[in-house]
Amino acid sequence: MIPSPPQGVWELGPFPLRAYALWIILGIVVAIWWGERRWVARGGRAGVVLDTALWAVPFGLVGGRLYHVATDWYRYFGEGRNPVDALKIWDGGLGIWGAVALGAVGAYIGLRQQGIRAIGAFGDAVAPGIVLAQGIGRLGNYFNQELYGRETDVPWALEIYQRYDETYGYSETIGRSTGQVLATVHPTFLYELLWNVLVAVALVVIDRRFRLGHGRLFALYVALYCFGRFWVELLRADAATEILGLRINTVVSVVVMVAALIYVWRARRGREDPSDLRAPEDLTGGSPEDAPPLAGR
Repeated sequence: MIPSPPQGVWELGPFPLRAYALWIILGIVVAIWWGERRWVARGGRAGVVLDTALWAVPFGLVGGRLYHVATDWYRYFGEGRNPVDALKIWDGGLGIWGAVALGAVGAYIGLRQQGIRAIGAFGDAVAPGIVLAQGIGRLGNYFNQELYGRETDVPWALEIYQRYDETYGYSETIGRSTGQVLATVHPTFLYELLWNVLVAVALVVIDRRFRLGHGRLFALYVALYCFGRFWVELLRADAATEILGLRINTVVSVVVMVAALIYVWRARRGREDPSDLRAPEDLTGGSPEDAPPLAGR
C-alpha cells in the first residue's frame, strides 16, 4: 500500500507553506527552463520563453481555476456553500483544459509583445515541458488527498487518512492525519503522473525523428494527454458534473483529443525556418551570440 502524506500544509509562523502550491511552482519552473532550451535549439532568441511565461502563467492559472469552478460549481454555490471559496486556488482545483486554453491566449499576447509570430513553433518547443509540469503538479493532489480513484485492494493502492484541523474539524484534505485509514483507493494522481512523463519522453523522441513544426507537436501533446486522462477519469469515483451519464472531463477528453488529432493530420508539414522564430529587429540588429543557429541543429 502507498501511504498518503500526513499533511499538506505546514505553518511557518503566520505563513502557511502549502505542498500543492510548491509542486505547481516547481512544475512551472521546469517547464520554463526546458522550454527555453528547446526554443533556443530551434533558433529562437534566449529569454523569449521566460518573457512569454509572464503572460501565459497568470492567464493559465486563471483559466484553470475558471474551468474548475465552472465544471464543479456545486462545490462553491448554492445552499450552505461559500462563493468566496471559489477564489481559494491554494486549496486545489485547476482544470487543465482551461489552463491550456487561456494560457495559450496569454502566450499569444506575450509573443506578439515581443514581435514574434511563430505561435505554433513556440507551442512545439514548450509542449514536453508543459506535460511534465502537469505530472509534477499531480504530486500536489497527493499531498491534498484529492483526485483519487475508486476503492481497490491492489498492492499499490493509496491509503486515504482521516485528517483533523482545529478550525474545520475532521476531513480528508485539511489538517493533520489521525492515522485512521478511511479507504484504500486507486492512486489516479500517480497514474496520470507516470503517463505525463511517458508523453514527455514520447514527444521528444517523435520530434527528433519527424521534426514536427507549425504546432503539430503541441497538438500531439494535447491528444496524448487527453487519451491518458480519459482512462484515468474512468477510475474516478468522486462527485463530478456529468453529461449524458459521463463525467464531464471524460467527454471533454474525447472531444479535445479528436480535435487535436485532426489538427495533427491537417496542419502544415515540416518545421519552421529558424529565422521565423525571431522578431524582425532580432534579425537585423541582434548581437552575434543571439544569431539563429543552423537550421539543421
